[in-house]
Order: sequence, then structure tokens, then C-alpha cells
Amino acid sequence: MTGVMRPDPPARHLSGRHYGLDWLRIGAFALLILYHATLVFVPGHWVIKWPETNPALVVPLAFLTPWRLPLLFAVSGFATRRLMMRSRSLHDFARGRSKRLLLPLGFGLLVLLVPELWVRAKLAGDPLSLPRYWLHEYWLPDPRYGLGFPAWEHLWFVQYLWVYTMLLTLLVAARGSGWVQERIEAATAGARILWVPIALLAAARLSLMFVVPEQHGLFTDWSGHVQYVSFLLFGFALGESPLLWQRIGAHWRGGVPFAAACGCMVAWVEQAYPGSAVPSHLIAAAGRAAQVAMSWSMLLILLHAADRWMNRDARWRATLAEGVFPAYLIHHPVIVVTTWAILPLGLPASAGFAVVLTTTIAACVGFYLLARVVPVLRPFAGLGVLPPAPSRMAVAAE
Repeated sequence: MTGVMRPDPPARHLSGRHYGLDWLRIGAFALLILYHATLVFVPGHWVIKWPETNPALVVPLAFLTPWRLPLLFAVSGFATRRLMMRSRSLHDFARGRSKRLLLPLGFGLLVLLVPELWVRAKLAGDPLSLPRYWLHEYWLPDPRYGLGFPAWEHLWFVQYLWVYTMLLTLLVAARGSGWVQERIEAATAGARILWVPIALLAAARLSLMFVVPEQHGLFTDWSGHVQYVSFLLFGFALGESPLLWQRIGAHWRGGVPFAAACGCMVAWVEQAYPGSAVPSHLIAAAGRAAQVAMSWSMLLILLHAADRWMNRDARWRATLAEGVFPAYLIHHPVIVVTTWAILPLGLPASAGFAVVLTTTIAACVGFYLLARVVPVLRPFAGLGVLPPAPSRMAVAAE
């Protein structure tokens, strides 16, 4: 891992920032915040629920669920490739990426998640105040109330991303980045870029779904790992492959009917089997296959849109790109705590949603602005080292 990276052939080298991928990342995180705020008001299980839920929200959420996280892993893979290209060595890359991901992850576990998990414990009957819970019960692996430490909550994404990135770094150290890219390009030649990934990912997910449980956890989420790593690797290859961009441009239209049909299938399963209702094996398998097909189809559609129509800079792009990671870190606890705090007010669902969403957006903006001006907080909020004054506005978070 300490050696200098093997360069790819010059003909494949891409330079410059892809603003369209920035906009995709900004949009994906914004949708994620809206998605989590909406889960409070949708039937089914989540951290905390409003007394009045709206079944009509199940369908739009079903159309978002299959592709929102795969898209983030693909964009993260693209950013990983570009960061590797700019690093002096793989060792420098791994060290810098670890600081960028592990410091916010640790800060989230030690500070940001505490109020959310305290609310979980309160809902389970815990009589402790927040300070006493933080000092005592929070650290127990098997507490009487709530969840044991560590409970990753939404920060599982950061944990997964760091592990995937380190494993990818080892692979590049052993084989070179070009080796990864060549295999992705070979597997997606021509129209195969549309159907081969769907076939392989669907086969992998269906072969695992009846063998291992589908649950978050670094050592349990094998179905998730297969999908997320695949999207990360594709994004990594895309970071220096004009050929893949050409194939996306040529075949993205074929993904439109796939995405529409599979989205309808996913929505139907969610409506037909709400909450804890369990579908038959056949319907469950069809639903999982539809999720995979929709996630890949939507990825091609969105990547083409980013490259064709969104690859341009704007005044607020750099600020928004920098601010999405701090917003991601804090949004989940704010949604849970705000919902719990206003539940006794007896507000109608529409007013409750407005309060939750407004408060969450305000907290995200406030946390980002605070982290920008407090140097000691910057690395813990995922902002990295403060660049020199003349270039600050030109630098966006990867």
C-alpha cells in the first residue's frame, strides 16, 4: 500500500472536475434527508412514528428506495478514483481518506448519535436523563433499555464506505487501478452494460436472500455488500473511463422501461405487504430482483443526465458539495429528537412534517456553518483541512 500507484494508459486519462457527479451527490443526500423525515409519517417500522401516518406516501418512497444508496456508493467510487489520481501514493490516499471518514464516524458515535439513542431508550421506558444516560448506559453492549453500544444507526454508510475503500486500496496496490477498470469495461461491453450487471446482481442477491438474513452489520449484510461494492467498483472505473461514459450515453434509454416497470413492481409489493406482513418466497424474490434492476437502470439514467445536462458549475455548487457530508452526519438524530419533542403537542401530520423538516434543514445548515468557522470541529464534521484563503471557495468536498 506504500508504493506509488501504477498509472493507467494515457488514452484513458480523464482530467477536470465532473460537476454533474457533484450535483448527483448533492441531490442524493438531499433526497436521503427528505426520505428519512418522511419515514416518520409512513406506515411501517422506523425509529419513531407519528400517530397519524399516510399510506399514500408508500409509493413514492418505494420508487426511491432501490437506487438512492447504490447511487451514493457509485458516486463515492468515482470520487475515490479521482482522489487516488491526485494523491502522491496509495499510502497518502489511505491515510487521508481514513481521516476524512473515521474522524466523523467516531464523532458521530461519541456525540451526535447519543440524543437519538437516548430517545430510543426513553421510548422503551428508560427513566434516565440525557446526561446520566450518556455517562453510563450509552456505553453498555447490552443495556436494559434501547440499543447496545455501538449502534451505528445511519452512520453504517460511513463505516461501510471506509472498509470498502481500504479493501479497494489493497486491490489497487496489488493489481493497479487499470486492472479493475479493464474488468469492468470487459463485463459491460456494448449493450451488456444494461443487462449483465442486472443479471449478476440479481443472481447474487437471490442466492443469498434465503441463506443469510438481510440486516445491516459489517459481518451480516452480505446481500448489501455484494450490491454496494459492485456499484462502488463501477463508479471507480468510471472515474477514468471515457469508454464507460460512451456506453452509458448509448444505452441509458434502455434503462427507462426497466426502471419504470421494476419501480411499479417494488411499489406493488410494498403496498400489498405493508409493515411486518411477509410475502411468499416467489413474490419476495421477484421484489428483490426488481429492486436490483431498478437500481442499476436508474444509475445509468442518472449518470447520463449528470454528464449530458448537469456537468456545469454554479455559484453554490462548491458550498453545497462541501455541506452535504456534515448535513448527513447530523440529520438523522435531529429528525428523531425533533419528532419525539413535538409529539406531545398533538399537531396534525402535515404540521408535524413541516416542523420536522424545517428544523432538520436548519440544524444541517447551522452545523455546517459552525464547522466551517471552528477549525477544531472541521475534521469531525467531515470538512477536512481548511484550504488557503484564495482557494477556499474553489474547493469542494469529495
